[in-house]
Parts: sequence; structure tokens; C-alpha cells
Amino acid sequence: MAQDLFYTETAQIADVVLPGAAGWCESEGTVTNSERRVQRVRAAVPPPPGVMDDTAILFELARRLGHNWGKPIAENIWNELRNLSPMHAGMSYARLEQLGGIQWPCYDESHPGEQYLHSRLWQEPLLGPRAPFSCVEFEPPVDTLTPEFPIRLTTGRRLDSYNTGVQTGKYSSPLRRPETLDLSPEDGERYSLQEGERVRIRSRRGAVEAPVHFDEALRPGLAFMTLHFPDQVRTNDLTIEAPDPKSGTSEFKASAVSIEKIEVK
Repeated sequence: MAQDLFYTETAQIADVVLPGAAGWCESEGTVTNSERRVQRVRAAVPPPPGVMDDTAILFELARRLGHNWGKPIAENIWNELRNLSPMHAGMSYARLEQLGGIQWPCYDESHPGEQYLHSRLWQEPLLGPRAPFSCVEFEPPVDTLTPEFPIRLTTGRRLDSYNTGVQTGKYSSPLRRPETLDLSPEDGERYSLQEGERVRIRSRRGAVEAPVHFDEALRPGLAFMTLHFPDQVRTNDLTIEAPDPKSGTSEFKASAVSIEKIEVK
């Protein structure tokens, strides 16, 4: 089962697809940004016909499975979260609106919210346990550079796009351009390449083709591609899933590749 705003490739392989509402303009609730700031979200427009709010979908599923959770009221759901999570206990709707957002942890309704996540470590006397600290031995990326694969490929985003482009690809942007293999000018000279020439990028797992774009911000030996345009270039065919032993994060940003100019016939 998939519940999504868009009919993604993942949704296409699901047995049941539930069309959810857009959280940023059609739903009530909260949003937490990357600096841990929780802010109120208010519905600006009603969802399209046949589309339910995400929480309403979950409540209706529960009802059909024999559990009556009542009405899906966003503030009630948030208050239940506050009761279960001490770090959010002080974030009532009233305080979120009054202060324009609060950073967690916020332990009670007199707490201003922590500007720094681990600020307790600087308090005297120390509040709570000391932070664990350990040294680790450096280990290079699993996908090693060799004469056959001499270029380090890292992947990421561009300013106007997001991940595979399912959402951002639906609107135009003056900043958007097709997928490219971004190289340093030094590597362009090394491979005798011109701006816009097509090359084949190959890793130990697959190969794709893309035009070249030169970026002076890249150092020699480092290439960059995005994940935004899988219909144009399936960049993830090149990446490696080897996980970091500590964090479990895959090495998507450290692939070894080779570059070959595609001769025009």
C-alpha cells in the first residue's frame, strides 16, 4: 500500500494507492525544519475532490479495522504526541503561534526551546549524562579509485529541484537545466572534452550517458551529478550501497567512475 501526493514509480508497484493531500497547503498541523524548529501549518485551500487529508485516511483505515479513533483533529493528534514525547511537551499550539515556532527540545510551557541541541553539556553543574565520545580509524570509500575508475563521483541536489523530481519537475524554473556530468575545467582538458559533449560514465555497477558541464568549483578528479532527472539519466545506476559501519548511511556520494567520450558518427 502506498499513500502519496503523486503517482510515483513506487506507487505504481503498490497493490493499493491512497491519494493523500499536500501537507504544505491543504492540511492542518505542524512542520519541523532542519534546525529542529516546529511551526504551525494551516490549510490554505481544500484538497481536490476525492483526496483526503493524510490523517483522515489513517483514521478511516483504523475505523474499518475496528478501531474508532474519533475525528482526525490535528491539534488533538499533536497534543497526544506532546504527551508521549518529553522533548515536545511545551509546544502547545498557542505557544507555537505566539512565538512563531519553537525548537525542540522544549520540556514544558515555560521553556523557550533549546537553541542548541546539546546545550545541556555546557551547563554547570552538568545536566544529565556526559556525551559519549569515541575515536574511529579512517577508512576510505569502499568503491576505490583505480586506473580503470579514476574519477570520484558525488551526487546531490541543485537549488531548484528535489530528489527524483517527482514534485519539483511539475513546475518550470529559470534555474533548471537538463542533467549533466559536472567536471572541473582541468578534467575537461585532460579528457579533451568540450562543453555539452556527451560522454559515457561507467562504474562497477552500470553505465549512463550525459552531456558534460564544466564547474570551476569542482577540484580535478571530482565529478558531480544529480538524481533529479531519472527519465534523462539514471544516475543511481552508478552509485554504491555499501553502508557506513557506524551510521548505516550508504556511500551514494562516493562512487568510482570512468569517463569515455562518445564519438559522433
